[in-house]
Parts: sequence; C-alpha cells; structure tokens
Amino acid sequence: MSALKLAIVGGGSTYTPELIDGFARLRDTLPIGELVLIDPAVERLELIAALARRIFAKQGHGAVVSTATDVAAGVQGADAVLLQLRVGGQAARNQDETWPLECGCVGQETTGAGGLAKALRTVPVVLDIAEQVRRTNPDAWIVDFTNPVGIVTRALQTAGHKAVGLCNVAIGFQRKFAAHLGVDPELVRLDHVGLNHLTWERGVTLLDAPDAPGGREVLPQLLAEHGAAIAADLHLPEPVIRRLGVVPSYYLRYFYQHDLVVEELKVKGSRAAEVAAIERQLLEMYADPALDTKPELLGKRGGAFYSEAAVQLIASLLGTDGRTTVQVVNTRNDGVLPFLPDDAVIEVPAEVDATGVRPLPQRPVEPLYAGLIANVTAYEHLALDAALRGGRDRVFDALLAHPLVGQLDLAEQLTDRLLAHNRDHLGWA
Repeated sequence: MSALKLAIVGGGSTYTPELIDGFARLRDTLPIGELVLIDPAVERLELIAALARRIFAKQGHGAVVSTATDVAAGVQGADAVLLQLRVGGQAARNQDETWPLECGCVGQETTGAGGLAKALRTVPVVLDIAEQVRRTNPDAWIVDFTNPVGIVTRALQTAGHKAVGLCNVAIGFQRKFAAHLGVDPELVRLDHVGLNHLTWERGVTLLDAPDAPGGREVLPQLLAEHGAAIAADLHLPEPVIRRLGVVPSYYLRYFYQHDLVVEELKVKGSRAAEVAAIERQLLEMYADPALDTKPELLGKRGGAFYSEAAVQLIASLLGTDGRTTVQVVNTRNDGVLPFLPDDAVIEVPAEVDATGVRPLPQRPVEPLYAGLIANVTAYEHLALDAALRGGRDRVFDALLAHPLVGQLDLAEQLTDRLLAHNRDHLGWA
C-alpha cells in the first residue's frame, strides 16, 4: 500500500506531539507519507510543525509535515482527517468548570452543564469542518477525538458523514490491566459498555495470542489482587467496586459521588487553569530547536495512549494491515443496546476494517447501568437538538433531562449562566 496522507484539524494543539510520537514509533502499522497540521493559530501551528519534523527526523521517519490554516486546502487528498479542536480554548473550558459550581453542580468539560456548553460551542464548528471535508474529499474517514465525543460523533453520523469517535479511556484501562497482570496489552480484551465517558468494564479477557478466540476471564482476579490500586486510580471506594464486580470509568465518580466532588472542586481550582499552565511550559519547550522528542511534561496534559489508539483505528479503517481488528470506538447503536434508539452513539468494542465499523453484540446490560445509560442518552439527544437549532428552551430541556441536574429551579439557573458565559460562541444567543 502506498504511503498515506493524514490531516489533523487542531494541529496547533500542544497535544499534537503525542500523536506525532505515536505515528513515528508505529510507522510499520500506519505508513504515513504526508501529515498536514491544520489550525488558524499560525504561530502555534508553525511551532508544532517544526517540532513534528524534528521528532520524525529523530526516529528516521520520512513523512513530510506541512501546515494549513484553511480546512478545505489542508484535507485535500487526505485518507483520514482527525478532529481535536477546542472551541474557545482553555478560557472557555475554565468557565465550563467554574460557573456550574455556583449552582452546586459539577463543573467539568464533558459532564453536566459544562459538557453541554462545550457541545453547544463545538457541534456547529465540527459540522462545518466536516462539510468542507465532504465537499473536498468525500472518501476520507473522519476520526473524532473532540469532546464531548459521543454527542459530536452523533452529530457527524446523523449528518451522513463517514465518521467514528475515539476516546482513550478504554485503551487506558487495557494498558493498566495488562500492567497488573504482567502481560502484553494486546492480550487483554475488554467487555467495555456504555456511552462516551459513561462506561463500565464488565469483564476482562486474557487471550492466548493477539486476536485469538476464546481466552479466560480475569476481572475477578484483577479485583481480588489489585482492587485497592484500581479503586485509588478511580478515586472511588474500593468496597463499592468489589461489591459491583465491575470497573467504572473515572467519569462515573461525577455521578456516584457528585456532592463530594463538588466540594472538592470548590477548593481545588479548575483543571483548565492547571492545563493552561502546563501548556505555557510546553510551548516554551517546543520552541527549543534542540528538542526532538516529546517532553515528559506532556504526559500531564492528558490523553494518555491516544496516539496508539488512533494509529490502530486508522490502520484498520484504511486497511493498511489487511486485518479485521476489535477496538473500542464510539459508533451508531443500531440495536446493539436494544433499550436505546438506533441512532444513539454508544462506546463498545467493534470490528474495524476497510469495510467499516461494526459494533459487537452485547450481553444484556444490568439495570443499574442501563438506567443511567438511557437517561444520559436522552440528555445527549436533547443536547444535540439544542446545538443544531439553538434556543433557550432547548438548552433548558437538555439540562432538565440531565441526571446531575433534573430540577426546575436548578435548570433555570444553569441555563442563564451557560448563555451568559457563551454568547460569543452561540450566534443565536
């Protein structure tokens, strides 16, 4: 197969060198001939591109790195387009993480009222970018890593785009469980079910060989031998995890311990402020012409293992390895979880190859998890409607439907604050 052309929209992100490092290390899996970084922030874009060229050169990778500020020009001829943008930057994220706390609600960039604000800002921008991709390069796959991934992917798929969503939570669990077991991560298969940032590991299978059939269930062993470490990593009580017999994603803490998290966030300060400080340091490092590897500090930026997940997904979608692989993705439900609408976007293992993405059948989801999944899916439906059509009433309805809000007065207060803090990004507000 000839060398591929990839484009990254949001290529000026301080996180991009993580992707570059993965592309360079895994070039046998994903042979890239050209990488286009697309971003309106010219100064940052050129800074990141220069570092990308040095990383590729350091590892003997011959890919050409180019830049573009125009999406249509940048995606021309690309085999796949990655979306990793943040509308409003860290400043908007900081607001998402602070004003909900004034109402006694979690302030978080993808969960609750802050997550709705991000969806409202993001969906119209992503759809505009996707339309430019379709007009210029209709055969390209769109891989979305832009949060909230579930809502954004649903918007893309509803509009008929050739798109799939990707999150690093599943691969993070795979790598951590493999480390506990002392095995190669490729031997660990997850029974991962739910929605983006609302998932549970209901089982962990240890395979005899990568992609081999069968295997043995090892989740009880993991909980018995490493339950304390797993619980500490999730900041959840170990007895609860042992009793449930599953491993929730760390985002479940916002639901299971909402009030406790609110009190912590009131005194801790926003993650956005922390990330902004890290980004300033990273940009100073990136400007050093001697730097030709990703700095260790980048690991504190978030998104661990995303580059590996992205490489695996794109390689399978584009058929570079000629195999059908099983990967956890965000894709259309189509009856896999029968208690959800077909057009809901779920996060489950799927078969991925050059013919597309096919979510695997799932055993019945226990009521304890199915109820919350259904509730949040209803919220996501209303959130997407608000993002597409605007209007205060639609924002209010989405908040009222959210399980972390669900009260008239609270939804009114949050709606007022959301609109006040996001008028610059919402043309209808």
